[in-house]
Amino acid sequence: MANKDALHIALVGNPNTGKTSLFNQLTGLNQKVGNYPGITVERKEGQFKLPNGKAAVITDLPGTYSINPSSADENIVIDTLLERNQEKQPDVVLVVADVINLKRNLFLLSQVMDLGYRTVLAINMADQMEKRGVQIDTQAIEKAFGCSTVLVSMKKKSGIQEVKELLQDSPIHEMPFIFDLEKQAGDVYKELNAIVPEATSYQGWLCLSQFDSIRVLTPEEEGKLNAFRASQKERVKKIQHKETIRRYQFINDVLKQAYEINPAKGTGLRERIDKVIKHRFWGYVVFLSILLLIFQSVFSWASYPMDLIDEWFAQLASFVSKSLPAGPLTDLLADGVIAGLGGIVIFIPQIAILFFFIALLEESGYMSRVVFLMDKIMRKFGLSGKSVVPLISGTACAIPAVMAARNIENWKERLITILVTPFTTCSARLPVYTIIISLVVPETRVWGVFNLQGLTLLALYILGFLTALLASYILNLVLKFKTKSYFVIEMPDLKRPMFRNVWQTVYQKTQAFVFEAGKIILAISIILWVLSSYGPGEKFNSAESIVKSEQPELSLEEYENAVAAFKLENSYIGIAGKFIEPTIKPLGYDWKIGIALISSFAAREVFVGTLSTIYSVGSNDEDVDTIRGRLASEINPDTGLKRYDLPLGLSLLVFYAFAMQCMSTLAVVKRETNSWKWPMLQLVFMTGLAYVSSLAVFNMFS
Repeated sequence: MANKDALHIALVGNPNTGKTSLFNQLTGLNQKVGNYPGITVERKEGQFKLPNGKAAVITDLPGTYSINPSSADENIVIDTLLERNQEKQPDVVLVVADVINLKRNLFLLSQVMDLGYRTVLAINMADQMEKRGVQIDTQAIEKAFGCSTVLVSMKKKSGIQEVKELLQDSPIHEMPFIFDLEKQAGDVYKELNAIVPEATSYQGWLCLSQFDSIRVLTPEEEGKLNAFRASQKERVKKIQHKETIRRYQFINDVLKQAYEINPAKGTGLRERIDKVIKHRFWGYVVFLSILLLIFQSVFSWASYPMDLIDEWFAQLASFVSKSLPAGPLTDLLADGVIAGLGGIVIFIPQIAILFFFIALLEESGYMSRVVFLMDKIMRKFGLSGKSVVPLISGTACAIPAVMAARNIENWKERLITILVTPFTTCSARLPVYTIIISLVVPETRVWGVFNLQGLTLLALYILGFLTALLASYILNLVLKFKTKSYFVIEMPDLKRPMFRNVWQTVYQKTQAFVFEAGKIILAISIILWVLSSYGPGEKFNSAESIVKSEQPELSLEEYENAVAAFKLENSYIGIAGKFIEPTIKPLGYDWKIGIALISSFAAREVFVGTLSTIYSVGSNDEDVDTIRGRLASEINPDTGLKRYDLPLGLSLLVFYAFAMQCMSTLAVVKRETNSWKWPMLQLVFMTGLAYVSSLAVFNMFS
């Protein structure tokens, strides 16, 4: 291995073995999230100190059952382990298994060992061994596989120090290959050795058998290997079959001596709960009840901190206006930057609560039950049970949700899932929903228990999900792909969530949302302030005299508000808004809302911040400083009543439920489908559906 300042560790394991929990225990909050170079797949990287004081850098690779990838995520694992640049190679591989599924987990370990890496095996759920009647001889496993082995428990936080010590000191064990290609097919081995001479026996075999999934070969090597593979197609399949049999024979022989388990009889509390939540009737009742709890909590729990944040930003804007010298810079800070950022920070409590519940469902193992439960329903709409994961993940953000569709092997099902996932209500819609609902839906109790605003929010989430299913059904009829699909899912044990993992998920997701949205909002707020504070021609510059001559009877306060409104209407942004107003007026929108609609096509959450900035610039009323207050006090000049009434509110809610207003999602869809055809289809169809639906709703309730 090359000399490095820090020990580089690759963390691998099957899904649901506790791999990410071990990563969190090792690194704490010393983590960062990014994308693999050239690939839109999220990765986690963290640092910690080894017992000898040396720094260690650990990368949490996507969960996989073997080095033979079946999805785009799993390609990352083989690319990392076949890395040819010594500076980028891991120094040690940490494989995570669990005591219940050890046989299946050891298949991946056997492949890692054949690659020749210094390897440490951490067997998780040691605290469950006595309850499950499991006995493990770690020394026998260590001797057979040639890797250091340790029992750990993420629940009890035990074995972490031992893992660090083994990562630091475990030796490289020299041992025969579990699968030796030279013995199995000597002529194939010789040919591979001639094409890729620096590769070991198993590395060369992976280059041949997984040719379509690897990116480490040179163009010359790719050409030779591709030609050789074409001549050995049937032979490669037979050798792969022999490899699988040989590995499981080896694993079975080891486990006969090192592993014993008495299967649970299914009479415990977990098993009884499992039967209920997977029941064909009660399972759906439980799922809907959980959703109802989540959306009630989003409003009920978050109301107090939201009011505090709203008031704090109002006071901050007022303080800046009064403390700094009057001028454009002060106006920019108070009416542009602070007003815009206030439009996103106020929703942190609600977004954090939503992420908290999603993390709980994933950490407890319940999400897999939902996938299992929904498979039969999904298939009627041209999807599979695996499509539920992207659709539910879409409640956080459509971008990782679209990428989560990579685990769907069937291309047609994967494409349909990608196209309909943006209908799912994401966290970026949440600021729009909550501010509009709070303005037009009364905060009353239904049956003395349920908050009407929470029920409205739940209805919008259900509307998005049902629309996704309807669109899936239509696409399934329209798209003519002849494919077969099979549904296989990992069903992890139900467990009590580790709140450390839940907290870290909430922290990381909320932080990413705020900072990513904050960049966009800050930039757009500054641009909007400039466009709304300046205008062309004599009319804008003569606002004071025009207002005074047309309305001489106004009081000083009324005069200042009238001047501010006149300037806004004749500013650059006002002119643009007036230009598009005839198009959106049938929906009940004025030119100010039109500006917010346009700006929110970059990102939906910009809508509230945009309106906050526009109304801040267009008013000098110091008694109405909060975001909610500015929207609530807006008057419709045609009727003399509040602008944000029930018809307009419902029209806006429906528009944002359907419209594709996220350029980042379109970019990811283009990347995942390798074509602009599908994202453009999404943009046109979803925007058209949003317009027609909003028009119908506005006229229905007017």
